[in-house]
Amino acid sequence: MTFQANPALVEQVILPAVRDLGGFDVRRALPSVQRRMVGPFAFFDAFGPAVFRSGEGVDTRPHPHIGLATLTYLIEGELDHRDSEGYFQTIQPGEVNLMTAGRGIVHSERSGQGFRDRGARMFGFQTWLALPLDFEEGDPGFKHVEAGDLPSLAEDGVHLKLLAGSLAGVTSPTPIFSETLYADLQLGAGKRFKLASDHIERAAYVVSGEVEVEGQDGRFIKDQLIVFKPGSEIVLRAASDTRVMLMGGEPLEGERHIYWNFVSSRLERIEQAADDWRSGRFPMVPGDPEFIPLPAMAPRAA
Repeated sequence: MTFQANPALVEQVILPAVRDLGGFDVRRALPSVQRRMVGPFAFFDAFGPAVFRSGEGVDTRPHPHIGLATLTYLIEGELDHRDSEGYFQTIQPGEVNLMTAGRGIVHSERSGQGFRDRGARMFGFQTWLALPLDFEEGDPGFKHVEAGDLPSLAEDGVHLKLLAGSLAGVTSPTPIFSETLYADLQLGAGKRFKLASDHIERAAYVVSGEVEVEGQDGRFIKDQLIVFKPGSEIVLRAASDTRVMLMGGEPLEGERHIYWNFVSSRLERIEQAADDWRSGRFPMVPGDPEFIPLPAMAPRAA
């Protein structure tokens, strides 16, 4: 669809790049040519929906991270997390896995044997939250948050689950390192939700359905990332039963460089991490000897 964005409300509309990862699609809305970050969000992937037959599953081999926290959230399916700090956790729908890389961590994400035996659907999101300068080289760690521990709002066709950060005076128990908003919002047809301007940068990713921004011509459809203008009063109206992921927060101080799985305020730190992975100096995931090799492209070309 085409329309003219109202500069008082909408800054950008981003269509994600789509990649096939061995039988299921991944849609990457951030980073893009149009925009690198929204608040602390440096990376936003929607994976699936995908149907795995019996005997099939996800196998993301061990790989490293620095300077970020990964947040995984599932709508369907399950996934086993293992990392070099010794953490293991199966994530189920509605739950949050937050892994903090800090100075460096290695993890894998694989389907468990039960999932492979029965076959099932998989649908979810993984985001990267870039860390503030004071936390970039901090200790790595992991936190799992049960679905029932996440704050929620349910009234008259509006259902919101706060995955991380704060919204409307409520704070999620998911540990974060800077001002953040991340929420799963479901609206029945014709229902409205006012997104306050508390957070400097805000965006909404349309998971399903169609949504309107009151005061803005046109409708936004599945897989569009709508970036709102700072300070604007945003009222979302669902044209049909609709689900969106809300994200945002305060921009981090200074530029962030991104190369492969590394995020840092210093390009030389990324170059060091790349050399460490190439040379086998990262700790490995206990019980998982496989690994993803470093891409051939040099960090300075990223």
